[in-house]
Amino acid sequence: MSVECERVKGINLAQGICDTEVPPPVRQGAHEAIENGNNQYTRMDGIAGLRQAIAKKMRRYNGIECDPETEVVVTGGSTGAYLSTCLSLLEGGDEVIVFQPYYGYHVHTLEALGVTPRFVDLKPPSWKFAKGELERAISSKTKAIVVNTPGNPSGKMFTREELGWIAEVAAARDLFVITDEIYEYFRYDGREHISPATVEGLRDRTITISGFSKTFSVTGWRLGYVVASAKWTGAIRYFSDLAYICGPSPLQWGVMTGLDELGDEFYDELNAEYAKKRRLLCDTLHEVGLTPFEPQGSYYVLADASSLPGRDSKERAMHLLHTAGVATVPGEAFMKSGGETLLRFCFAKKMEELEEACKRMERVKAKV
Repeated sequence: MSVECERVKGINLAQGICDTEVPPPVRQGAHEAIENGNNQYTRMDGIAGLRQAIAKKMRRYNGIECDPETEVVVTGGSTGAYLSTCLSLLEGGDEVIVFQPYYGYHVHTLEALGVTPRFVDLKPPSWKFAKGELERAISSKTKAIVVNTPGNPSGKMFTREELGWIAEVAAARDLFVITDEIYEYFRYDGREHISPATVEGLRDRTITISGFSKTFSVTGWRLGYVVASAKWTGAIRYFSDLAYICGPSPLQWGVMTGLDELGDEFYDELNAEYAKKRRLLCDTLHEVGLTPFEPQGSYYVLADASSLPGRDSKERAMHLLHTAGVATVPGEAFMKSGGETLLRFCFAKKMEELEEACKRMERVKAKV
């Protein structure tokens, strides 16, 4: 979709590329690190200052106590954190529970390793799941449950009750819980981000994954991290080193500076900015007949595009692109079955570009 969008000179609301400004302390920290000669390999699990900054952030924001020396691993993006975790804890023939709609990398990584994903459906509009369905999806081969909160593409934020169900099942069947919390600062309508590792019974069996790409608008820097019990981080460090050696050295210094210097005001302003963008996009989608499932968090919107012509979501996405000049992702990219009428919109754009995309979508209003 991004390639086709570029060809027709459209506005790309497909790929989750932040084009908002990188915070000055983050840029300056990286620049100073380069000038100061911090351009070589770091320790496999990241520079000490960054691990310490992550530990402070985890304590303050997530409510998780962790030892920066033994329980924090800096990785090549959050996808690198996920791959290293899967290589460490899973084997071919294992099964892993994934909630759908899902983020493609979560499923494709499992499949590449010979691990079978088993799906539990999240039901719109609030993307709830049934505890009984989760229990029925588990077999003797199940080794882990993947939790993406806030979720891509749905924007779902798992409630404490739902995480309690997951904790019950994980404890009863001795399962790992692998989280992806990369959108933890993007939450709306006063909702609280709940890290699964804070739920009773989950701390030692949970591998918490997050990163800096979305919060600091540095998707190309490829820096993420794992927080987990020291029982698991030794293997995760090993596979992270095998695949990536280490995270980019001067960029580690940049995000460390951002964590150290940016206070609550930055995160509050970030949240308020994205709440306005969410409102603009969802209101526009309502007006043009593409009913949105308003996200609880993240910066994506799934919308019902059944009013657009097409046999599947790809044809509907292409129609919108060629009619309005706005690129989206077909819903079938996030589901093993279904999704034919869904499109995913990304609103991590500069406000003026998002406003232009919304104006362009008025072109389909008369036809739906």
